[in-house]
Amino acid sequence: MALSAALRLPLPRLLLLGPSASILGATSRRRAAAAPAAALHFLSASSLRYSSSSRSVRPLRARRRDRDDDGRAASAGGTGGGEGDGGGVAVKERVVPVELHKEATEAYMAYAMSVLLGRALPDVRDGLKPVHRRILYAMHEMGLASRRPFRKCARVVGEVLGKFHPHGDSAVYESLVRMAQDFSMRYPLVQGHGNFGSIDADPPAAMRYTECRLDSLTEAMFLTDLELNTVDFVPNFDNSQKEPSLLPARVPSLLLNGSSGIAVGMATNIPPHNLGELVDALSVIIENPEATLQELLECMPGPDFPTGGLILGNQGILEAYKSGRGRVVVRGKTDIETIDEKSKRTAIIIKEIPYQTNKATLVERIAELVEDKVLEGISDIRDESDRSGMRVVIELKRSADPAIVLNNLYRHTALQSSFSCNMVAILDGQPKLMGLKEILQAFLDFRCSVIERRARFKLSQALERKHIVEGIVVGLDNLDAVIQIIRETSNHAAATEALVKEFDLSEKQAEALLDITLRKLTSLERKKYVDEAKTLSEEISKLNELLSSKKLIFQLIQEEAAELKNKFATPRRSFIEDSISSEVDDIDIIPNEEVLLILSEKGYVKRMNPNTFNLQHRGTIGKSVGKMRMNDSMSDFIVCQTHDHVLYFSDKGIVYSARAYKIPECTRIAAGTPLVQLLSLSDGERITSIIPVSEFGEDQYLVMLTINGYIKKVPLNAFSTIRSTGIISIQLVPGDELKWVRHCGNDDLVAFASQMGMVIVNSCNKLRALGRKTRGVVAMKLREDDKMAAMDIIPATMHKMPERYNSRVRDLSPPWLLFIAENGLGKRVSLNAFRQGNFNRVGLQGYKLPPDCRLAAVFFAGFSLTDEGESDEQVVLVSQSGTANRIKVKDISIQSRAASRGVILMRLEHAGKIQSASLISAAAAEQVVED
Repeated sequence: MALSAALRLPLPRLLLLGPSASILGATSRRRAAAAPAAALHFLSASSLRYSSSSRSVRPLRARRRDRDDDGRAASAGGTGGGEGDGGGVAVKERVVPVELHKEATEAYMAYAMSVLLGRALPDVRDGLKPVHRRILYAMHEMGLASRRPFRKCARVVGEVLGKFHPHGDSAVYESLVRMAQDFSMRYPLVQGHGNFGSIDADPPAAMRYTECRLDSLTEAMFLTDLELNTVDFVPNFDNSQKEPSLLPARVPSLLLNGSSGIAVGMATNIPPHNLGELVDALSVIIENPEATLQELLECMPGPDFPTGGLILGNQGILEAYKSGRGRVVVRGKTDIETIDEKSKRTAIIIKEIPYQTNKATLVERIAELVEDKVLEGISDIRDESDRSGMRVVIELKRSADPAIVLNNLYRHTALQSSFSCNMVAILDGQPKLMGLKEILQAFLDFRCSVIERRARFKLSQALERKHIVEGIVVGLDNLDAVIQIIRETSNHAAATEALVKEFDLSEKQAEALLDITLRKLTSLERKKYVDEAKTLSEEISKLNELLSSKKLIFQLIQEEAAELKNKFATPRRSFIEDSISSEVDDIDIIPNEEVLLILSEKGYVKRMNPNTFNLQHRGTIGKSVGKMRMNDSMSDFIVCQTHDHVLYFSDKGIVYSARAYKIPECTRIAAGTPLVQLLSLSDGERITSIIPVSEFGEDQYLVMLTINGYIKKVPLNAFSTIRSTGIISIQLVPGDELKWVRHCGNDDLVAFASQMGMVIVNSCNKLRALGRKTRGVVAMKLREDDKMAAMDIIPATMHKMPERYNSRVRDLSPPWLLFIAENGLGKRVSLNAFRQGNFNRVGLQGYKLPPDCRLAAVFFAGFSLTDEGESDEQVVLVSQSGTANRIKVKDISIQSRAASRGVILMRLEHAGKIQSASLISAAAAEQVVED
C-alpha cells in the first residue's frame, strides 16, 4: 500500500495542488473511515509551522465519520497541543491526505521551474535575467541616465530590493557590478565609478562606496520605447506596483553580451559577440529567412570575447551555432621580446588571456609549475599590468626555445582554455537549447511584436490628438459663435453640452475647445492647428501602412539596429585562427634538436645527445656507447632531429614509423628501450635500417638492398602513411633479408659493395621506381660465399665522375669512398678512381682484403669540406662489444683502389670486430667539444 501523509494545508495551497490531489484525498478519506480512530497521521514539519503561523486564515474543516456520544462529527485535530490538551487554541482545519512522493515531486518541480524562469536562465527575447532586467528598470525609474550624475550603488540596490527583487542584497550588487565590468561584458550596460573589481578577481568595494549610472548603449538598446506600450507590465512581488516582463531590446542582447547560469538540472553558457557582426547577421536573416548557417558565419564568424585572445579553429563554433552545444578553444595573445641583446635572452609577453581566466591565478600557477620543474626554461615571471593594459613578462633562460616554452604554457596552464557553449534560454515560457538561427528568429518575432505594439500605441495617440485638433479647428472657424455660446451658458457642463450640440463635436473636442487660452485665438495659432492636423494625418497614414506591411516592419528593424551599429560598434577583439590546431601535441612542446639514434642487433634502441661522444684521434680505443646486454652488439648509428619521422625497416621487409622523440632519451651507459615496446614487431623480426624523414617530398625515393643482392627504388611518399602494424616495403625471396635502406634523388649515385670488397657505382635514375610489393632487380653478381656488405648514396651535386678511368693518374680530390674493414682498418679512395658500372655485374675491386676479413661499411665522404679542401666530417666506429670511437675523416689517408690495405682506425685486440659505423655531418661536429 502506498505511503500517504495527512498534510495540513490551507485552502490557497490546496488549490495549487489541482484536482488530482482532491481525488487522492477522497480515496484516502475512504480508507481512513475503515481504520481505527486512533490511527496515526504523518504530518510534515513545514505544514505544522505553516498552520501555526497562519492563524488569521480560517481553513475549511474536514469532517470525519467517527461520531462522538452527542452524534456530532468530531474535530479533526487542533494546533497548539495534542488531542485532549485543553491548553491549545482550537483552529478549524481541513486535513488533505496526499501521497508523499507525489507531493515532493510537485513541490520540487515548482521550485525548479521557479529557479529556471525567475533566476538562472535569460529570456531569448531581451537576453536578460530577471535580476538584470529589474536593475536596469529601477535605474531608469530613478533617472540615472548616461548624462546624469552618478548615484550610490547602495541606493540602486535598495530600490531593486524594495520594489522588484525580494532576494539578498549581495546577489543584486554582484549582478550590478558584473554589468559594469568591461572584462566580463563585451558591451557594459552600466557605467561604474569606483572600484568594481579586476581581472585578478579582486572584489569590488562595498556598495556604499561605489557609484553607477546607465550606459548610453543601454538606453538606446533597452529603454527607448519602454513607455510606448511595447511590452507587458506585471505586478511586482507584493502587488504594490508594476514592472516590465521584458525590455524592448533592439538587437539580440542574448548573443551580444552572452550569459551564464546554473539552474536545477540544466545550465546555460552563451558567448558574447561583436555588435557590428551581430547586426549584419540579423540583416541576413531578415533579407533571407532561409539563409544557411554558412551565410551567417560570413557575417559573424564567431564569438568576440571582451578579453580578446585567439580562437583556434571554427569547428567548435560551427557545432555551437548549429546545435547549441560546442567547444570553442581560446588561447591568450603573446609576443616574444628580446630583453638582452648581448646574451640574446628573450621573454614571453602575455598581452591578452582567455575569457573568464583569473590573471593572478594564472601567474601563480605558472610559478608553481616552474618550481615543480614541470615548466622548464623560465628564469623569472612578473606582472607589469597597469591601466594602459595587460603585460605579464615571463623571462626565459638563455638556452630556452620560446616556442617550446610557449607550447608548454598552453598545455599546462589556463593560457589556453576552452569555452563550452550551451545556449539554453527561455522561449515561450520553457527552457530550450537553441542554435544561432533559432535565436535570431526568436528575437525577430519578438521585435516584430514590439514594433507593432509601438505603432498601434502611436496610432491611437495620433488618432486621439487628430480628433481633438479637428474639433479645435472647427471652433476657431466659428469663433464668434463659440464665444457667444460660452457667454450664454451658466456653467462648464452647460457650455460643453451646447458646443457638442451646436457644432456636432465630441465631449473631448468640446473640453479641449474650452481649455484654449485667449492667446491661441489668433489666426496664426489656427494655422498651427491646421498644419498639426495635416502632419497627424500623414503620420497616421504611415503607421497604418507600417502595420499592414511585414516588409516595412523588417526594414524598420534593420534601420534601428544599423543606428546602434553606427554609433556603438567597436572592432573585433578576438581573432579566429583557422591554421592553428587547438590541440597541443607532444611535438609542439619538444625542441627540434639533433639527436643520435643507436640500434642494437638484439632490437634495443636509445636516443642520446650528440655531445655524448667527444672527439678522439685515430688509432685510439674509444669510449663505450653503453652497457650492452649479453651477446648483443650495435647495428646502426644515425643522426636525426627529434621531430623527424623515423622509418624502421625490418629484415622481413616490413616498415614501421614513429617520431624520433617517441624513443626515450637516455645516458651513454643506459641499455636502451626494446623496440617491441615502440613497434608491433612479430616474433623473430629484427630492425635492420632506420631512416629519418623530415618531409615526404616529391621526387624523393628510398633505395633498398638485400643481403643477397636485390635492389629496388620506391617513391618516398609511399611511406607517408603507415599503420601501427606496419606495411610491406619489399617482397623477399626465401632466405633473403632486407639489410640497407637509403634516401636518394634521381640524379644521385648509389654505391654498394660486397663483403669481399667488390664495388659498383651507378646512377639512381637507372633504377625504375617500383611499388612497395615488388622484389626489385639484381644489384651485383656475387661470388660463392659472398654477400652484400654496405650501401651509400652520393648526392648529385657532389660528384663529377669521368666517363673513362685513367689508372696512371692518381686522383686525391674529393669526394671519396670511405672503406672500413672488420679488423679496424680503413682508407679513403677518390670517387674518380671508379667508373659507373651497370647493375647485375661483378663490379670493381675497391678494397683488397685478407681471406679472413670482410668489409664492414662503405661511406661517401667529402660532403662537407674545410677551406683547405679537406673533409670536416667524422666517423663513429662501434665494435661488437659496444665500444665506440669517433675519428676525423681527414685523418684517414687517401689510398689507391685495389692494392693498399688501409690504416688502423681502431685497435681491436680486446674489442672483437667492427660491428657498425656511422658518418657524422659537419653540423653535428660543430656541437662537439674536444677533450
